[in-house]
Amino acid sequence: MIPKKKQLAILVTLAMSGIQVQAQEAENAATEADEKAIEVIEVSGFRGSLNKSLLEKRTSVNSKESIVAQDIGKFPDLNIAESIQRVPGVAISREGGEGRQITLRGLSPSFTRTTLNGMEVPASTDGTDSGGGVNGGRGFDFNIFASELFNRVDIQKSPTASMEEGGIAGTVDLYSAKPFDYDGFKFVSSLQGGYNSITEEVDPRAAFMVSNRFADDKIGVLFSAAFSERTVRQEGYGTVRWTTPVRDGGGLFADTSNTQVTGTPDVGSCEADGQAVDPLNCLWSPRLPRPDYFGNDQERVGFTGSLQWQVSDDFTLTLDGLLSTLDNTRTMYNFFHMFRSTFDEITPTAITVHPNGKQVLAGTYEGVKSRIESRLQESTTDFSQFVLSGEWFVSDNFRVDVMAGTAESDARSEQYRYNMTLLEPTSFSFDFSDNINAPDVAYGYEVNDASNYNLSDGRLRATDVVRENDTLKLDTTYLGEDLTIKMGFAYNDRVVSYSEEQINGFPDQDSAVGFAEMMPVDDFGSGFDGELSPFIVADFDAINRELLDVTWTPRSAQSWQVGEETSALYIEVDTNYEIVDMLLRANYGVRYVKTTTQAEGFIQGEAVAIENDYNNFLPAINFALDATDDVVVRLGLTQSMTRPSLNSLNPGNPSFDYINGSVSVGNPFLDPFTSDNVDLGVEWYFDDEALIAATLFYKDIDNWIVRASEERMVDSAYYDFIDNDAQYDPEIALNPREVAYEHSSPINAEDRTISGYELIYQQPLTFLPGFFENMGIVSNYTHVNADNIEGMSETSYNFTVYYETDVYGARVSVNKRDDYITDFTGSNGNVAHGTTGPTQVDFSSFYNFSDELTLTFEVINLTDEYERLFTTGDGSLNLMREYNHTGRQFFLGARYNL
Repeated sequence: MIPKKKQLAILVTLAMSGIQVQAQEAENAATEADEKAIEVIEVSGFRGSLNKSLLEKRTSVNSKESIVAQDIGKFPDLNIAESIQRVPGVAISREGGEGRQITLRGLSPSFTRTTLNGMEVPASTDGTDSGGGVNGGRGFDFNIFASELFNRVDIQKSPTASMEEGGIAGTVDLYSAKPFDYDGFKFVSSLQGGYNSITEEVDPRAAFMVSNRFADDKIGVLFSAAFSERTVRQEGYGTVRWTTPVRDGGGLFADTSNTQVTGTPDVGSCEADGQAVDPLNCLWSPRLPRPDYFGNDQERVGFTGSLQWQVSDDFTLTLDGLLSTLDNTRTMYNFFHMFRSTFDEITPTAITVHPNGKQVLAGTYEGVKSRIESRLQESTTDFSQFVLSGEWFVSDNFRVDVMAGTAESDARSEQYRYNMTLLEPTSFSFDFSDNINAPDVAYGYEVNDASNYNLSDGRLRATDVVRENDTLKLDTTYLGEDLTIKMGFAYNDRVVSYSEEQINGFPDQDSAVGFAEMMPVDDFGSGFDGELSPFIVADFDAINRELLDVTWTPRSAQSWQVGEETSALYIEVDTNYEIVDMLLRANYGVRYVKTTTQAEGFIQGEAVAIENDYNNFLPAINFALDATDDVVVRLGLTQSMTRPSLNSLNPGNPSFDYINGSVSVGNPFLDPFTSDNVDLGVEWYFDDEALIAATLFYKDIDNWIVRASEERMVDSAYYDFIDNDAQYDPEIALNPREVAYEHSSPINAEDRTISGYELIYQQPLTFLPGFFENMGIVSNYTHVNADNIEGMSETSYNFTVYYETDVYGARVSVNKRDDYITDFTGSNGNVAHGTTGPTQVDFSSFYNFSDELTLTFEVINLTDEYERLFTTGDGSLNLMREYNHTGRQFFLGARYNL
């Protein structure tokens, strides 16, 4: 029998050579070397996929996690982001209850680089305003892909010189299946029906893959497809931030002399323009208290294709293609009463002060304006990628790999927003006493009488974000007995184009009669934790039929394009050292990269183009010490970089937020983030398929980009632009001629340090007696320390307990992350905006009816976890911004394998 250390050395040598092998194949190679058989424990199903992931992790020199085969296909996941969230250090943000972007080791999505079949890819989708809208940055939107399209994901946490630069947090490598992955004909299909507890709709979800090899196994062809529909209702209550009269820019309360006050304000000295005023003007109030409805009819279709040709024993060509389309039709209704910019028109008649003395717990007011906002948002993201790659073993010791690829993501969102505004101010009251997230409310008028409202367009606008990537790579590898040397070149051409259009000349109506209807959901709020009542909304069909002329006019002044070309050279060495009775695996390398950016836009009607360039040297050293047969110690000392988001390089006209009184501009001269990284880990493979591991990580990041801001009057040169901007509504906007706007732009200003640790425990409980021997646990915990990092949860954990036999099995997965801040600059006087950390619980089960047919039952969001956004007021508060839920999602289905 070959010693375990020698077995591992053989596995490592194969992995260093880039030869993709499964555990059995690697051990067979070792067997041929020693002419003795190695005992192999045959496991399949979920346990089998976990075992493959452990092998990938153990044989890697750098810090790495993998999800292999059924680990993706059989988790109860809507998309690939929700599969990745099971990995230590990963947390996700959701859009409408579905995973959209990932945060790795506390760093926001823009710090994680994503590749598909070897090349970096862009992907943008849209979302609600609080969900980030249309993505124009570097962050990857994983919800464009169904998880069924992939058979492997690698999460590289410490870089090597041969990896492309760009991800300080790490790199996510996605791989679709290829025909040479299988011995011959392979067919897999699945069909599911999904049922949501709120919508009570049944949505289909289907996928299949067929693969075969021909011409004496020299040619392989694979095709897969995935289709899903999803009907979502996100229902709840919101405030769209909290504010105070002295901070909001709209003046003080009209009259507080007769206000009945319960409780004592504790706001210190309340002043406006240097003069003491009634402390009620310094209490935090909900800015736009409103019931919220966000509906979404989603359709996602994806295709992959792969053609492989073994031209000779030494030369293989592969052509991979992936197409995906995500269509969202969002219907959003909000019924709000306005405490924004209009405090000088409002008279509080009764106010109850929260016990903290800083916020209003309940209030009754006169002179309040109300508005019903109805929004139809139709969006489509079309994604395509094609990659041609070749692997040529020039000799036994020399290999050449080439790759050329192109990818494009086109995300267009058309927004039809209509406002039905109450004709006369009214009385309104709210009371958060019984539920701090959902108040009891009372109105002083008949809210569902259309004759009480007018009708105007709030925004008839379309945005289009086109992201294009072209990549060319050449890698050469020398394969020695104990030494591997790699050298290579990579070229990337990335372009992001942003454009806007609008519909002009909408005929505002003095009355909403004939253009309003009751909310087309008769059970609105029936399962909500609080009081929600249906209300009238805009009738989109009637408006489109009688009032709307859909003629899109370009907003050229708000359009921009940023191009980025990068050229990189690297050299990397892998080798082994025998140290007493230990094996040290080492990876050394350095990468040089040159970046050139070209930013184009319009400033006051004049086209501008600004070029910038910079160079980076990025050394990387990774060690993996096989200290014993069961213990691996890792050390990574690396430098990495992340370039500024391309949308932040926009050199054009400023972007105005007229309602909140803010102006933002880009900065085409931004330098990249650079980071010195240390990773130190210990892994104890104490039993078959079992692992206990701990990793410490530290990142010292330079050139951190922040938004520099100052409050000042808008430059008069932009007054004509604002007056002619269809998005400027004088009724609700802060007048830039009278009110100072907050001006901000990104700059390289500060450094940041991030440190933390990850813990992993994974084990099948085969040592337990009887029934319990088929159970197992997969768990991890991450703690991150950092200051002022947006999107960072201090702690997060994943825990899965499973029970699996050859015939049936089930598992429950829990994913939890702490609260996190999404914006440290805040708005309307708030120090910051944040999100309450969710606890997501999912369930999955299967029954193997036969070797070919498997029945499945899954539940996503088993506990109907609520999404809650908040603001921090003066920095010490936790004030509800949005509080809503999407319900439980049940899937019943079948898989067929042949």
